[in-house]
Amino acid sequence: MTAGAYTQGRERQRLSVRLTQIDWTFCLAITMIALAGAAMLYSVAGGKWEPWAAKHLGGYAFWFVVMLALAMVDLQVWFAVAYPVYVISLALLAYAAVKGHATMGAQRWISIGPIHDFQPSELMKIGLVLALARFYHGLSARNAKLSFWLIVPAILIGLPAALVMKEPDLGTALLICATGGAIMVLAGLDLRIVAGIGALGVAAAPFLHLVLKPYQWTRLASFMNPGAERSGAGYHTWQSQIALGSGGLIGKGFGLGTQSQLNFLPEKQTDFMFASLAEEFGFVGCVAILLLYAAVIFMALRIASVAHSHFARLGAAGVTATLAFCVLMNGAMVMGLAPVVGVPMPLLSLGGTVMMSMMIGFGLVMAARVQRYAEISSGKGAVL
Repeated sequence: MTAGAYTQGRERQRLSVRLTQIDWTFCLAITMIALAGAAMLYSVAGGKWEPWAAKHLGGYAFWFVVMLALAMVDLQVWFAVAYPVYVISLALLAYAAVKGHATMGAQRWISIGPIHDFQPSELMKIGLVLALARFYHGLSARNAKLSFWLIVPAILIGLPAALVMKEPDLGTALLICATGGAIMVLAGLDLRIVAGIGALGVAAAPFLHLVLKPYQWTRLASFMNPGAERSGAGYHTWQSQIALGSGGLIGKGFGLGTQSQLNFLPEKQTDFMFASLAEEFGFVGCVAILLLYAAVIFMALRIASVAHSHFARLGAAGVTATLAFCVLMNGAMVMGLAPVVGVPMPLLSLGGTVMMSMMIGFGLVMAARVQRYAEISSGKGAVL
């Protein structure tokens, strides 16, 4: 046997061993959420696979394969590309601010080759998690708790958040800040700083109208006084609450949701997909989907907790935080417990770039699981 054939045999053996380490229960849970999303997209389209359900299923199948492929990638490679992915994401965000095409008043999409509706902010969700995980991998616990080194993660979070706010996309900007803050806390940030930031946020609330776009301020005002804006800025929330309430305990039945079928519910295939689900499957259907999300979050956190390398722990936990905040923000928005900010429900709602970012993130989670005993050499480049 030649040396080349021997090496190829060892690589195939290693690949087969890694495939056995995939958490297939995790894969089943996310697939069930995606299938529920496809069924609802079929329903709200009037019992048709086009234009949403087929696209959703095809996209999920493609990204599921990509997720499995990424799970086989060495954590050392994930570590090496962390900063480059962040820099590329930041450059694409800056490009979108200058050359991006606008839809519904927001300039957040760019064209890359055959892809005409790419959102750089979705790639930044992964880039930020990777960059922060790499930065903290090479930082001591004392410096992670309270030191001037905290300026670096603050900049890593602040730059993309500012660019996303400029698009404008308040929901994704808040999500970036929340995910970044969660990683900092998990890395050991002193909770006194967290409390101080929270106090500053409360103190700045009366001045939000100075930084928000007029329509964003109107949405916030309608959230504070929903009854006065039912036919205006509060229309989305009001129709969503009607759909939620009319579903009752077990719902009206598959394909029988009046708010979505008669187009009273805006953005029924994206931002308000959870309301469409509630109308057709009621409280029971909502609880079932939320239990699936809870199971995914629990399994991902368990994977993060047993990973040996700090980079893998923080990377998997950061992806989990992104998922959890998306579910929380969308659910609260649909129920009228938060302003409408345009954050879809991951895997359930239609959204190609959103699915891309989530499945790449799940690839990192699976890589942390497959290589949970691996150690990562940080080298000199671990700290910016």
